[in-house]
Amino acid sequence: MTVYHQEVDLRTVSNRPSYHDMTPFIQDALKTSRIQNGICVISSPHTTCSVFFEEFMHDRNYYGDEYLQVDLNHVLDRIVPVQKTENQYYSPGPEHIAYGMAKTDPDYPAKEWTMLNTDGHLRSTLLGSSETLIVKDGELLNGKVGYVYFVDFDQTRERNRVCNIVIIGE
Repeated sequence: MTVYHQEVDLRTVSNRPSYHDMTPFIQDALKTSRIQNGICVISSPHTTCSVFFEEFMHDRNYYGDEYLQVDLNHVLDRIVPVQKTENQYYSPGPEHIAYGMAKTDPDYPAKEWTMLNTDGHLRSTLLGSSETLIVKDGELLNGKVGYVYFVDFDQTRERNRVCNIVIIGE
């Protein structure tokens, strides 16, 4: 059995969810791995990010988001409104804010308002952080219009993110 791992670096935007089509990265990883039969796991290590499997939509809005992603945003806005101020949700509480403010990350200086991303955490929880697809005869079994997407629901600021692709098989 062979295990192949690839990390994909992604840059997100602020003020709206950031969607990334992972399908070409997965296809390249599968080709490089030379695995013919097994499984492919696509996963996010970030708690405000999701990985999901959906139909490719040809139409896009002016930001480049596919219409189905725009529709998903509208549905999630009704279920989990974007956090605009402290105390809108119980989270983050004072202990978690103290923890976040004590972190030293040169790329993301600590600011209280950057902790106001509870909506991103809840949305990510609803969609999940990974997908698993079957590999058969060197092909990803994702159908003709099935694509895999990474989304960052944390709208507070731009960030560098990572998506992991692991292919296991023979």
